[in-house]
Amino acid sequence: MQRVKLDRVDRSILTDLQSDGRMTNVELARRAGISAPPCLRRVRALEESGYIKGYHADVDPVALGYHVTVFAHVGLNSQAEADLKAFEALVRLWPEVRECHMLAGETDFLLKIVAHNWDHYQKFLTTRLTAAPNVEHVKSALAIRSGKVEPGVPVDGPDDAP
Repeated sequence: MQRVKLDRVDRSILTDLQSDGRMTNVELARRAGISAPPCLRRVRALEESGYIKGYHADVDPVALGYHVTVFAHVGLNSQAEADLKAFEALVRLWPEVRECHMLAGETDFLLKIVAHNWDHYQKFLTTRLTAAPNVEHVKSALAIRSGKVEPGVPVDGPDDAP
């Protein structure tokens, strides 16, 4: 997968699609200052080169009954590559786990977990997470509120980098 060199128009397209992935090609082209056909070609090139990995809807967890978000710091007994991969494979099977990040430091993994309520999380914790092979300890941090949730990454140009 060959990466294209991003110019101002590509960065504009990426910024706009990150904020609204359902934007029409005509509107996207208008904002980027180009016509629709080259805009569509650029979007396809950005997809093919891996800059755009996919599209999704931002679903409200509370509307679906998920009132609790917990960040679980998980420590494993073994950090051998096979054990790390086995844990990641297991986590992918649990729909409550929305994010899994391997970390450097005291914690091996940080998991973002959603639950209907605290009892639902406690059941998940005791029957799945702490019962999983190789899990040594789990520290749970209950999210009170989110001050910022920004999808994607900043789309800076080469002149914008520190």
